Order: sequence, then C-alpha cells, then structure tokens
Amino acid sequence: MTKGPLVLGIDTGGTYTDGVLLDYRSREILAAHKSLTTKRDFSLGIEEVIRQIEIEDPDAIRMVSISTTLATNAIAEGKGKRVALLLIGYDPELIESFSLDKRFATPEYHYFNGGHDLYGKEKQPLDLPAILAKVNEIKDQVDALAVSSYFSPLNPEHEQRTLNAIEKICDLPVVLGHQLSTRLGSVERATTAALNASLLAVLQDFIVAVRQAMERRKIEAPLMVVRGDGTLMSDEFAARTPVETIHSGPAASAIGGRFLSGLDDALVIDIGGTTTDFALIKGGRVTISEEGATVGAYKTSVKAADLLSIGIGGDSHIRTDHEGHYLIGPGRVVPLSYLAHKHESVFQRIKALSKRTWEQSSPDWLEYWFLLREPAESHLKLSARQAGLIELLRHGPLPVPEIIRKLQVLHISQLGTDELFRQEILGRAGLTPTDLLHTDGRFVRWSAEAAEFALQSLCRYQFEEPEVIRDRIWKLMSESILRTTLSFLTRLPELEQANSDENFGEWFFLNSLYAMHPDLATSLNLRIPIIGIGAPAGLLLKDIADKLHSELVLPDHYHVANAVGAVGGSVMVEEEILVYPVFSEAGLDVIAYRVQSKTDSDEIEDLEEALMLARETAAERSLSAAIRSGADQPQVTLSVENDGIDSYRVRARAMGNPRLMR
Repeated sequence: MTKGPLVLGIDTGGTYTDGVLLDYRSREILAAHKSLTTKRDFSLGIEEVIRQIEIEDPDAIRMVSISTTLATNAIAEGKGKRVALLLIGYDPELIESFSLDKRFATPEYHYFNGGHDLYGKEKQPLDLPAILAKVNEIKDQVDALAVSSYFSPLNPEHEQRTLNAIEKICDLPVVLGHQLSTRLGSVERATTAALNASLLAVLQDFIVAVRQAMERRKIEAPLMVVRGDGTLMSDEFAARTPVETIHSGPAASAIGGRFLSGLDDALVIDIGGTTTDFALIKGGRVTISEEGATVGAYKTSVKAADLLSIGIGGDSHIRTDHEGHYLIGPGRVVPLSYLAHKHESVFQRIKALSKRTWEQSSPDWLEYWFLLREPAESHLKLSARQAGLIELLRHGPLPVPEIIRKLQVLHISQLGTDELFRQEILGRAGLTPTDLLHTDGRFVRWSAEAAEFALQSLCRYQFEEPEVIRDRIWKLMSESILRTTLSFLTRLPELEQANSDENFGEWFFLNSLYAMHPDLATSLNLRIPIIGIGAPAGLLLKDIADKLHSELVLPDHYHVANAVGAVGGSVMVEEEILVYPVFSEAGLDVIAYRVQSKTDSDEIEDLEEALMLARETAAERSLSAAIRSGADQPQVTLSVENDGIDSYRVRARAMGNPRLMR
C-alpha cells in the first residue's frame, strides 16, 4: 500500500538500463531492476526494465524521468548527424593559426562576412548571398545547420537574419549559437551550436523510443529528461536542446547517491560497465562546472556537473602487451561469460582453448567478433573483404585468429572494420573484470564456467595462477581509480607511471598504497566519505576507501542509484540578460544601455532603469519557461553579476519540483 503518487526513474547507460519505482511522497523505493541496454533499439531495453518492475497499475505512474549517456557517447564516438557550421564574422587566420578549428565538432565549417563587436555594433555587413549560395550547395549533404555569429550574445541580429533567409530555401533544422549560451567564448559557442545540431535527430529518436516503450506498457505520464547539471527538463525542451544532456548519466548518479545516502558532503564514485565517474557533493548539491562541459576534445558552453570519467568499468577489455603486461580498457567489450551464455558454439570454443598448449593459447583467441545487425540500412559501401566478414559472422561469433585464417589476410587491419564497429554493425567480446568476478563467485549472472575456461587459457599463456592474475587486475583497477581520485580532487595532472627514483609524486603515491619504504610511512587521507554507485562498487571500492582512510557508504539500492537520480532532481530554468553601454558615434560618451535577451533588444538611457527591465524580463521568462518545462510552482531567484565596465549579466533562476500528472 502506498500513500503518495508513483514515479518511474530510468537510466540508460552504455551497458545497462536501470529502473526504479518510487513513492514520490515517502521517497521509498518500491521496486528496482537492471537490464542490458539495447542500442539497436533503446525502447526494447527500457520496456524490459518496466516489465520486470511489474507495475500493477500503470495509471498510478504520475511521471517518468530518464537520464542517459546517449549524447555524451554519440559525441565521443562520432555518431552524431552531419552538420554544417556557418561562422559569421570569425577570423579564419586566427582560428587556423591556433588550430581552433579542430574544436568545432564538425569538419564542415564555412566563414562569412558579418558579425558584431564588443559593444554590439555591426563589424561588417552580413553577406547573406554567400550564405544562401553555400547552403544551396551543401543542403543535400548534411542533416542540420548551425549558425554562430561573432559576439551574437550582444547582438543576435545576423544569426536571426540568417535563420529567416535559410528557412525560405530549405527545411533543414537550424541551430543558433546565441540561443544556447550568453557566454562570449566564440569557439565554445560555435562548438555548442554544432554539437546541438548533430544531436537533434539522435535525441529525438531516443525520446520517441522511450515514449513507445511507455505506450506499450500503457503508461501515460509526463516524460522528463535529466540535464548535465542534474536538474530536469521536459522531453520537449530536451528534444530542442539535446546538448544540455551532456553528462546527464553521471549527474544522475551523483544526485542518486546524495538522495540514497542523505550525505551532504561526499565523493561519489560510480563504477559502470563502460566508465568510472567521479563527482563531488558539497552542501547537499552536486558541484557544477561554470566553465562548460568538455566531451572528448570538445569544450562547450553547457553548464554541467563538475566530474571526471575514465574508461575503466566492469566490461573493460583485459589484454596483454608484447611484454606480457596487463592492459585494462579504455575500450568496452561484451563479457565472454555473456557471449558464451548466448552462443553454445562460443562456450565450446573457449572450453577447447583452455586445453590447448602454450603456443596455441594466445590471448588473441579470447577476442571474439560478432554481427550485431545487418548493414542494409547503412549508407556504408562495403568492400569485398567487409562483405566477406559479415557473411562469415552471420553463422555466429568467431575469435579473431580464426577470422584472419578464414578470410586469408595477414592482419585484422586489412579488413577495414573501424566504421563497421562505429556504426555498431559488428560487436566485440573479450575477457573483462565482469568475467573475473564470475570466476571467483562474487558476481554470477551468465556462464561462470566459460569465464573460468577463458581465465585458464590466459593463465597457461602467462605462466601464472588464476589468483595472481585476478590480484594483478584488481590492483591495476584500484591504482587507476586512486590516481584519478587524486587528479580530480587536486586538479593536478594525473600521476604518470614512472621510476620511483625519478618522480617523488609517483613514489609518494605507491608508498602510501603499499608501504614500500622500510623507514618512511606516507598516507593519503580523504576527509569526506565515498559513496559507491553501480553494481561493482561493493566489490571494488572497499580497498580504495581503506587506502584513502575514508568510509565507504553503500546505500540501499546503490546499484541503481542512477535511475533514482533521474527522479530525484528539481526542474530548473535559467534566463540570462546582458546589460551593456551603447556609445556615441565618436565612441567617447555612453548614450544608453542595451538590454539584450536571447530574442529581444531594448535601449534605455538610465542604467538603473535598464537593470530593472532586465530583472523583470529575466524573472518573467525564467518562470514561464520553468512552467513549460514541467515545474510545479517554481520559485525565482535573481542575481546581478558585473561583467565589465558598466556591463552586467542579470540571471534569473526558476526552480521547482517536477509537476506530476493529476
């Protein structure tokens, strides 16, 4: 029996989709479930989670909220849509001399005359004919357009005129830079616009998939999406500004950790299948990066949780180098225990491998390739070798050496498979930490026997016992997580592996972990507790907490904390308005103050009147936007920040709990 409305939280990660059913009033978790993420059709994995939660009365669900790594992964893996970036008033020589063009997140960028200066005055006339000629030339080669004009937050006229003109000649989606950020960093704003344009179709398809899963389970409720700063927005807002979902998943995990533990100050470490994420809780809030979220090589203008991620997780690929040293990640693969569970042929091959001689049991035999989907819908033109590989894998997964032998190539690189893996036509499986957990009985979900056979093969090749290999892998993972913890907390570069005689930092680090010196004792002490998130957290973080002389907190339902965080946040909308001086023609006297919002501009002679108009407008717009984004009775707070001589940034923040369906 429940007393309050029910809400459903879902997190779609790179490996697992998690779901929780929550009594919104009492905050009690009524049910939780994990299911494998189905990348070929996200709705399948989401629907499976909803089905396993066994919701007796779908009408009792008053809200569904979802967090996702989709945007972050699409950017990192280059899976966004094709975008042309139109740069108005940018200096090509300046951009190219500092190699800033590599940050634009698209190879298709073009320069045009126009733009404004620091005071919002037109720098050059807008060259609309050249823009329209270029759009006509490329409109069939791209999926969306992004427009960024120099100093557009101070005067968006050229971006708006460009949009109006483009809409008359084509129906491609167009993203304007000033509508995403009021910050003056021109490169970051252009990057943000390009990324947003590339993600429009990606996130819209995802939201459609979620809605389809809800409909099939007969759930009619508002759908919310977690932003990268942990707050919520409606699915309608998310579909328009998908770039704001960068770091959505890690932010939800931090919110969920705070929600479940009740701790106001802690380090949150979330060990997932693909990555391990680090975030700080201070004063009951997730710390936010005001500088803008960074994804891979791309720095954006999007506010997001201040976090750090490394490519180590339960499904990280365990390999060896030419000298026999173990390597973990950063690539994610399907665990062999899972592949053998699904394919009897794989189980039999791994079993036979464990009985081979040393020369025949190379670790290469533990890497399998398999067909994820047919390439019929892909625009990729297959080579003869690629087509032969796909035909070969239609009969089932195969180890890499056997693929090389059957296709009669000298090396796997001759097959040109990068694009096939990027488009998820092919999948890769291998030995993972998840498999090792199967071998010692700490986590058994699929074929423990296959995992044991795979480990035996590696033992024979490395001339080591299973306990030794497991110990080395856990040690490597612990060291990597500890190094990243120190880098994250100190903001210093991550410690490099080095000879202890040459690097004091490395010596101090290792001596604190392993007490190597006979006379000198060193230690690392974390002053706040660690909140462990994710299924492997209970298995891997105890040793890390001990090394840091800290407490490890594993709250109830920590394995699905991301999904809890999806419903634990508030709806928040910010509206920023710039107020800056307008000078006389001679440029010596201030004749007025421009009040510049994302859509309107006014000139007011008196500064106090201009600031008053900015406050009123910002408050009204943020309140209206928060209500449209699903906030229930949002409250508005105002702040005024000096942004230079006689220049101000007026910020209104409207925040409230998500509005539940009556």
